[in-house]
Amino acid sequence: MKVKLQSVRKEDRIVPRLATKGSGRGKDPIDRRSSAGWAGFALYLLAAGILLIVVMILGVSIGSVEIPLLAVLHSLWTRISGSLSGTPDPTFTIVWLLRMPRVVMAALVGAALGVAGAQMQGLFQNPLASPDIIGVSAGGSLGGVIALATGLSIRSMFYLPLLSFTGALLALLAVYGIATRRARTGIATLLLAGVAVNALIGAITSFLITVTWVRYEVAQQIVFWLMGGLANRTWAHVWLGIPGFVVGILLALAFARDLDILAAGEEVASSLGVEVERAKRILLINSALLTGAAVALSGAIGFVGLVVPHAVRLAIGPAHKRLIPASAITGAVFLVLADLLARTLDRPEEIQVGIVTAFFGAPFFLYLLMRRSREESFV
Repeated sequence: MKVKLQSVRKEDRIVPRLATKGSGRGKDPIDRRSSAGWAGFALYLLAAGILLIVVMILGVSIGSVEIPLLAVLHSLWTRISGSLSGTPDPTFTIVWLLRMPRVVMAALVGAALGVAGAQMQGLFQNPLASPDIIGVSAGGSLGGVIALATGLSIRSMFYLPLLSFTGALLALLAVYGIATRRARTGIATLLLAGVAVNALIGAITSFLITVTWVRYEVAQQIVFWLMGGLANRTWAHVWLGIPGFVVGILLALAFARDLDILAAGEEVASSLGVEVERAKRILLINSALLTGAAVALSGAIGFVGLVVPHAVRLAIGPAHKRLIPASAITGAVFLVLADLLARTLDRPEEIQVGIVTAFFGAPFFLYLLMRRSREESFV
């Protein structure tokens, strides 16, 4: 009898189910559900891809200076086709040099946070998990604060993302070192260690804000950085972040099956050939890579890694081969829209994009908590 691994959603967890092949009675109903799932996934990706293109064009068109849609398309075609000659006109400068890098950066950061959140929720088997849970975001924020407080960010644009990414990596190493005993990493211990490290990093960050408060401009930069934002991003920032984002998303796809199997429990995963500790270690490092790269280039933007994977899971199911790419493209759509609102709600002033994501993400988080409470009350 051939054994086949299937994943079904049960009590908000990704629980694998062992099913047997049908014995000559036509196509297995589970296979039909799988085919229907992939068809729905393809339709979802198509719709989300079209929506992403639309919101990116709107993000370039709408701003403190309105640019007609045809002018936007003409400027983009001029750059892509290489037909630009002479001094670029003001419209081209606004479209390609000011707004387009910001929109692309928003899409990349949203995709990275969405994938990181999907990995963390799968690893912790909890839809309320997010990349912030193991202190990576806090560590990245602290690195950025150090770069701003010491003045290194003024010397070169690379110091801020470099120190931010270093802070994220060190935070992960600290949490992982605390939670690992005898070459085994307990998920519950990892969670508690993340809470403790988050609190410690928060205290250090607050101390740095306090000592720099006399320098008003520096303190203002630090506060804005902690809120998360995409202002003044250039193509240099985009190219700086692309390697980390691409490697992280590809690695997440490569370990999608391991995530599905780990949800059945470590003993089951080990019996099915998964190197459990190695898989957990790689998934944690990869989540740190994605989150650290995002924080390094945009500051601390919360709730994207929490809201997006959970909403996508409700739409297309828990299988990570579908969940991870869908979370990437949905996260990109969500953050591009959030940044568009941040730029246009109080024109000509801007709101930090982290405020917008929290405004939408916090109510959704409360909804998840109340839903889980109602479900537990019926058990």
